[in-house]
Amino acid sequence: MDPAGGAARPGRFFGVYLLYCLNPRHRGRVYVGFTVNPARRVQQHNRGRKKGGAWRTSGRGPWEMVLIVHGFPSAVAALRFEWAWQHPQASRRLAHVGPRLRSEAAFAFHLRVLAHMLRAPPWARLPLTVRWLRADFRQDLCPLPPPHVPLAFGPPPPGAPAPRRHAGPAADPESCESDAEARCTLCARELQDEEGPLYCPHPGCSLRAHVICLAEEFLQEEPEQLLPLEGQCPGSWPGGGLWS
Repeated sequence: MDPAGGAARPGRFFGVYLLYCLNPRHRGRVYVGFTVNPARRVQQHNRGRKKGGAWRTSGRGPWEMVLIVHGFPSAVAALRFEWAWQHPQASRRLAHVGPRLRSEAAFAFHLRVLAHMLRAPPWARLPLTVRWLRADFRQDLCPLPPPHVPLAFGPPPPGAPAPRRHAGPAADPESCESDAEARCTLCARELQDEEGPLYCPHPGCSLRAHVICLAEEFLQEEPEQLLPLEGQCPGSWPGGGLWS
């Protein structure tokens, strides 16, 4: 489960984007939306409401998708992020964010809200990426995103492949026993029913564990949290290793 709501669905792309209006009559207007296919979605906006675009963008194009935040574990998590970005004054998690100033452009205001959202729970603990689709629109976010949230540039993948959940020699099927016979290093239960057990990426470490077991291990010092950001490997790798 993801802390923002809904069950995680690995391998799917969930993004929340920011549109900017290039029409001279409406230049400077922005729109926040959710999509699983950015290229298709911006085409729908520019074709109008009858072609799948939103009524707020219909007839006001052309629109340019200039930024997208992706990496949400579920559609529900992304939709809740979208709603809070659209309605920051109604979100209790963003009560500390001041309203839009008279002299503040809509684009600048939405970037300010986004910067605070990336630092606010529960979003601060999600493995998000902030991707600029138009480099000429790029502005520094203040406050800066958390260290684990990278800035990326260029078009996102149309559909992210299912993430590989192991790395290193222990993941080599020819050098380790099958998952059906393997046991979790932390709880000693079989990994047979585990969809994708985690293997330590550090060479020489034999740790393999259920996702939940490793998360609980990393959260021992932060029991009030749901998702760990990093942790010290509890396996046999010499000196331990930092996961992040």
